[in-house]
Amino acid sequence: MRKRRITRQIRIGGVPIGGGAPVVVQSMTNTDTRDWEATVSQIRRLEEAGCEIVRVAVPDQGAVDQLPRIKKSIGIPLIADIHFDHRLALGALSAGVDGLRLNPGNIGGPDRVRKVVAVARERQVPIRIGVNSGSVEKEILATYGHPTPEAMVESALKHIRILEDNDFGLIKVSLKSSDVLATLEAYRLLASRTDYPLHLGVTEAGTLVDGAVKSALGIGMLLYEGIGDTLRVSLTRDPVDEIPVAYSILRALKVRNRGVELISCPTCGRTEMDLIPLVEKVERMLRKVSTPLKVAVMGCVVNGPGEAREADVGIAGGRGKGILFKKGERVETVPEVDLLRRLIVEVERLTGESIL
Repeated sequence: MRKRRITRQIRIGGVPIGGGAPVVVQSMTNTDTRDWEATVSQIRRLEEAGCEIVRVAVPDQGAVDQLPRIKKSIGIPLIADIHFDHRLALGALSAGVDGLRLNPGNIGGPDRVRKVVAVARERQVPIRIGVNSGSVEKEILATYGHPTPEAMVESALKHIRILEDNDFGLIKVSLKSSDVLATLEAYRLLASRTDYPLHLGVTEAGTLVDGAVKSALGIGMLLYEGIGDTLRVSLTRDPVDEIPVAYSILRALKVRNRGVELISCPTCGRTEMDLIPLVEKVERMLRKVSTPLKVAVMGCVVNGPGEAREADVGIAGGRGKGILFKKGERVETVPEVDLLRRLIVEVERLTGESIL
């Protein structure tokens, strides 16, 4: 793995971004922001799963009006996603948001950009420039023909210059495409041309399987190359499901170690217990655990005991029963019906976190 790229450091709320700080996991709500109670409920579930910064859509004044309530009710920094209307950005800043996601080139001209930047500078609120392959300006597309990595980078640099011309440097940048290879090339090119922190993601990645695979490749390869300061795994489903995928990517690369790494066998003809539903239950129950831990759930006597011994806690199942292992030692033989409860009890003892 290559040495981490050192970028300028900014702070979103109390969370440091770039400058050698840990890579931060973000997500975005899919509730109607005007329904502040539903939005807060989802953000709290995201927090519990490990989300460290959250973004909400702010499409109109009704959404702006609910931002103070939302901000007061959550424990992680809040970013307002703004498009086209600078008044919404000014309203979000007045509401106390910790960050803005907007492209200064599309909020109505230089005077309006100056107004937003002046308030953001006064409040020390960073702005993320977010370039998507579907949002590249027409004049840039006319040059490149379609949203190539070079076109996306030119768009990002254009927006950066607008902010820099207004003496604003609290900037983070993202370059997202649904094409993994285009995403990789765009980030690599931009990383060679600026030292602003970068937010990683593969946009419109799809449902759980496709989205996780695309994100693991796109985000994972960039992290391996030392590129990236924050990330979001974009999935077409409950955003809470994005968080374990994000941490799995970070954990696999040893970039960060949070939560449970679940080791489980793919099952085969040797399996003598109903392993798949058991593993799914274990996975759901352990999502809320934040302590780094390796847990093994194995289904046969061939590889199971060895894998379970390598985990902090694990079970190796057989016909109607299984063996519980802890820190490499065999603890006891447990009836199959009681394996799940015993495993969870041992996880609670090791982590001090309540699950059952």
